[in-house]
Amino acid sequence: MVKKSFLSIGLLITGQIASAQDLLKTMSHLFTTPKSYIVTYTTNAPKIDGDINDAPWQQAAWTDSFVDIEGDLNPKPAFSTQVKMLWDSSNLYVAVKMQEPHLWANLTRHDQTIYKDNDFELFIDPNNDARDYFEVEVNQRNAIFDLFMPKPYRDKGDALISWDTPGMQTAVQLQGTLNNPTDTDTGWTVEFKIPFSAINIGFDGGVPTDGKVWRINFSRVEWDTQIKNGKYVKLTDSKGKNLPERNWVWSPQGIVNMHAPERWGYLQFVSGKDAPKQDFNIPYIDLQKEYLWLVYYKQKEYYKQHKAFAASLSDLNILSTSIVVNGTSNTLIMAGSATFFSAGITDGKAAMWTINNDGLLQAYK
Repeated sequence: MVKKSFLSIGLLITGQIASAQDLLKTMSHLFTTPKSYIVTYTTNAPKIDGDINDAPWQQAAWTDSFVDIEGDLNPKPAFSTQVKMLWDSSNLYVAVKMQEPHLWANLTRHDQTIYKDNDFELFIDPNNDARDYFEVEVNQRNAIFDLFMPKPYRDKGDALISWDTPGMQTAVQLQGTLNNPTDTDTGWTVEFKIPFSAINIGFDGGVPTDGKVWRINFSRVEWDTQIKNGKYVKLTDSKGKNLPERNWVWSPQGIVNMHAPERWGYLQFVSGKDAPKQDFNIPYIDLQKEYLWLVYYKQKEYYKQHKAFAASLSDLNILSTSIVVNGTSNTLIMAGSATFFSAGITDGKAAMWTINNDGLLQAYK
């Protein structure tokens, strides 16, 4: 029997912790740092008319230009898209500007599948729990498709399309002419006024407190078209099927799927006048949860291959349970069977956070 020296044991432990920090790199496209936006409080609400140049909007900062939904895996979008936001005691306000040389839209009725046109979409998770979230889509005719998701489609969530956003106001302005292929357009702008009460789960009215953090993301759907018989027509493949739409987003998802709320950007509500100048720090709890999401993603991959969930972390090639999160030691655990798994992470000081095969996050003291 070979005895290890204290030095070799120390090196082994150090190596395990170091390898734990590299765990997220095994699925690096799903663990890029989300974008963040600190939203300014306003006492002068913008008029919702599609004009994003009026005085209230001058106090808000534009986001970075949108990127491909998979981030650096694909080229940058051909046309610029940017967003800015404000809030007051009742509403979240969103302004959008989009470059677009060819304005076209066909859908006019509420709750049609608006993303079959070029559209703009926003996704809001006020609880930051990757469940109970809201989606609103708008096209260049200001036709709206809004829905509520109790949980993502990947976890057998079903969209509640009958839900509408009570009290929401939207407006679109076109910098060009709609459905006229004979000219070149400049773009389109959108304004949203979204009452907090309309996107609230619970009895508290939904108004965020100073410093409150939500998860939010924005997507722009852009179809490749050609002009045929004086109309815009989507490009098709050799079998006559529409080519896939382009998905341009604020905070890259890493996958072609907007319904992964844990990948959305961060929105922090600040009442001070210098809000856009402040820095945002990802909550420590969310840094812990990254390792739970890693287990979740790996288990889903494992299930596709084996038609059963892994029984241990080692089956997922997670060989160390010692995790350092923001300088604090944590322990990662998991229990699993063929049909169910639950993973947890804790630093031994606060609550243990867990995730299961249904994507449900919970905290246990």
